[in-house]
Amino acid sequence: MVVFFCSVQATDKDWVQMHGKFLIIGSPSRVVVYLEGPPPGTDILLNSLVLKHAEKIPPSPPPVIENAAFGVNIIANSNLNDGTNGWFPLGNCTLTVGTGSPHILPPMASDSLGPHEPLSGSYILVTNRTQTWMGPAQMITDKVKLYLTYQVSAWVRIGPGATCPQNINIALGVDSQWVNGGQAEVNDDRWHEIGGSFRIEKQPDKVMGYVQGPAPGVDMMVAGLQIFPVDRQTRFRHLKKLTDKIRKRDVTLKFSVSDSGSLPGTFLRVRQTQNSFPCGSCMMRTNIDNEDFVDFFAKNFNWAVFGNELKWYWTEPQQGNFNYRDADELLNLCTSRNIAVLGHCIFWEVENIVQSWIRALNKTDLMTAVQNRLTGLLTRYKGKFKHYDTANKLDSSATLFVNDYHVEDGCDTRSSPEKYIEHILDLQEQGAPVGGIGVQGHIDSPVGPIVCSALDNLGILGLPIWFTELDVSSNNEHVRADDLEVMLREAFVHPAVDGVMLWGFWELFMSRDNSHLVNAEGDLNEAGRRYLALKQEWLSHAHGDIDDQGQFGFRGFQGTYEVEVVTLSKKVSKTFFVDKGEEPLVVSINL
Repeated sequence: MVVFFCSVQATDKDWVQMHGKFLIIGSPSRVVVYLEGPPPGTDILLNSLVLKHAEKIPPSPPPVIENAAFGVNIIANSNLNDGTNGWFPLGNCTLTVGTGSPHILPPMASDSLGPHEPLSGSYILVTNRTQTWMGPAQMITDKVKLYLTYQVSAWVRIGPGATCPQNINIALGVDSQWVNGGQAEVNDDRWHEIGGSFRIEKQPDKVMGYVQGPAPGVDMMVAGLQIFPVDRQTRFRHLKKLTDKIRKRDVTLKFSVSDSGSLPGTFLRVRQTQNSFPCGSCMMRTNIDNEDFVDFFAKNFNWAVFGNELKWYWTEPQQGNFNYRDADELLNLCTSRNIAVLGHCIFWEVENIVQSWIRALNKTDLMTAVQNRLTGLLTRYKGKFKHYDTANKLDSSATLFVNDYHVEDGCDTRSSPEKYIEHILDLQEQGAPVGGIGVQGHIDSPVGPIVCSALDNLGILGLPIWFTELDVSSNNEHVRADDLEVMLREAFVHPAVDGVMLWGFWELFMSRDNSHLVNAEGDLNEAGRRYLALKQEWLSHAHGDIDDQGQFGFRGFQGTYEVEVVTLSKKVSKTFFVDKGEEPLVVSINL
């Protein structure tokens, strides 16, 4: 077994430090630590190598944030009632004030802020732009608080004469780093909404907010710029109310007895054993040697996806040299634990992981290799995977999904909901049987109304939506827990979402730092506890007496239930299932 535990970009100019952690499961007879990576012929210089037991990091306390002022805009003179006072031009562009912009808040900001005073209708006109980064700016260093999630919102527009769509970006300069606060593609003379978010977790010396993006020479208009901290707890309370409407159903249990026994007044308990909403995670072959990992997975997830073991570079590293053993072992484990599996992914276009033998093929041979990959994989696993990110007619039992990233966060115009919809419609016009929409969900500082807006837009297509690779990241586990709760609640409450897959949960086996729910030794952190708390919240329980009509009613989440009826002479248990539906469900149970 090979374990990669640290990497770094090195040059021949300066020494760079690399460090990391790894976990050994079981009692191997031999462990070798080695360095690899540069191209053949490149020398590696090693100054020193230290290997020691990893220091256990104590749990991080919740961040203390005084006077959070949720919903209060930190941008001064946003309505431009005092001209351009408080603003300055970044670069040698010119700022003036015009009138005629929208008087209402952009929808995503309105969803967060609720009833709000109208905007003034004034906007900043930016002219004489000679660089893409030129635009209006403000210093906000003293107004930004660490660990608060800020929502960003504005109306933007471009001047006449632009020959192609223009990207406009609300950005932050945090010391020497650029932080994306949201983007929009503007291709006409209408006002467009920008919605995004950011969070700062290390104390900066300087923070500047600014608007940039169109090509040099293109005038830009900005109205009603808002940057405000988000009140997540208020949003959670709102979502809890909606959840009752979307994910629950009225149920009437109708009892009958085969003998002459009396039912009215008989006591019963109803307990939900599993919510039917799919919630899964990725796993890797190295994980299943860890009994604690397998136990946690089987108890808390009902779907799985393989991190790498089904990808082409893994199953055929050299042409004709196949490795299906890892995928087979993962699949056997999931089958034995009654865990459904999503197929991921048949083809992946990331160039640096495409095998060298594939890159060397001519067009004809490449087409043959692609067809062989399809035929070999889907024939071998026909009927074994519920979904595929991409596939063809070789396995008609699987639902075929498209899958893309940065769809839900407002930070990439190339994969915005609108662009994604165009792509899906184009595939459908070509005859592709698109059965579902995959939203990866590798997200930073999520804001509920922004995620919800993306889901609303995608939901117009009438296809089921899945978060296929969800992960969140923060160096503070309490903030990470809040991020995770945002995403899970928004997904669970949205009627178009049919499932969520986490992109891992165990430390050292995540693609992003500070995103795990369970540390390497198997201890839950606050994000893990929050996940389990939500799982419990989404299980329904009821108890009471059977009425004079031999019935008992309750409202519960969709999923599997057990009812226990207790009489003076016996105790009887029965199982039943509550499926999706708006009409009340009547379940007949013969005792």
